[in-house]
Amino acid sequence: MAVAVAGVLVAAGAITYAVAEDGGSDGTPSAGSADAGFARDMAVHHQQAVEMSYIVRDRTKDVEVRRLAYDIAQTQANQRGMLLGWLDLWGLPKVSADPPMTWMDMGDMPSAGEGSLMPGMATDAEMKRLGTLNGRQAEVFYLQLMTDHHQGGIHMAKGCVDKCAVGVEKRLAQGMVDAQQSEIDLMAGMLKERGAKPRS
Repeated sequence: MAVAVAGVLVAAGAITYAVAEDGGSDGTPSAGSADAGFARDMAVHHQQAVEMSYIVRDRTKDVEVRRLAYDIAQTQANQRGMLLGWLDLWGLPKVSADPPMTWMDMGDMPSAGEGSLMPGMATDAEMKRLGTLNGRQAEVFYLQLMTDHHQGGIHMAKGCVDKCAVGVEKRLAQGMVDAQQSEIDLMAGMLKERGAKPRS
């Protein structure tokens, strides 16, 4: 197990440092670029998914939901580390004074819910509610929240595929699109098994 984890970390480091050799035509992205904007915003987006997954892990004993939550938490924590690592390599701030999503045309984006920072993100009230539920109620609400979260994340990742200049970041974004769509399909089936549906 330790060897496998070490292998993943080495691979992640290799991808991170490959960015230094894989910049756009101008070399290092600017602070206002789509590359930097996506890295900053998706790092925040991913952090909430990690938090949400750890909450539900402690609210249910269902093996299937706990396994999904663990997979999402680990994957998105690793990707978040890469995104923040790239900002470090580029010498760019991890926080911007600009509102979230200014790097992307919001015309085709799902709207952010009231009290949420970006499309798909749960509100503070929804996160608190998740922490009060147990068993099947927690499972259903988590699956609904994470489905919305992935839908917003897919739109953001597609924006990077279209607008980012750094090749390895574009490839990571496309990987997010593919993986999160697969998880949306999985979660739809899990909701159906629990007599529920996605919220949107």
